[in-house]
Amino acid sequence: MTPSHIEHIGIAVTNLEEAIKYWEDVMGLKCYAIEEVTDQKVKTAFFKIGDVKIELLEPTCPESTIASFIEKNGGKGGMHHIAFAVEDTNAALNECKEKGVRLIDQQARKGAENLNIGFLHPKSTMSVLTELCCK
Repeated sequence: MTPSHIEHIGIAVTNLEEAIKYWEDVMGLKCYAIEEVTDQKVKTAFFKIGDVKIELLEPTCPESTIASFIEKNGGKGGMHHIAFAVEDTNAALNECKEKGVRLIDQQARKGAENLNIGFLHPKSTMSVLTELCCK
């Protein structure tokens, strides 16, 4: 597996509306999409800077993994994950597993922007939650 580029950087936020305002008013970026991913219990907003996207993630319920992340982070958001574009998410997950990497997702699943996504466990990735994704 050789990622082609950083697909996006995921940032957990407690209030999507306030976060969008910051990224637009202060950073000068334009939110181009807002989407709810019901099975992941999050609402997302996307910005593009160069070839990289910024994905803001707001939990939609207390059971969301993003809500848990925010709680563990003192009730504040912060950088949540980095996502790499790969040619085939399932093949990349299998290759990582063969190399001894602990997987969160054994198979690809649908994520925001209809990407096929799979996560690697931070205990195997130098404490960085890593997402692999493809169209």
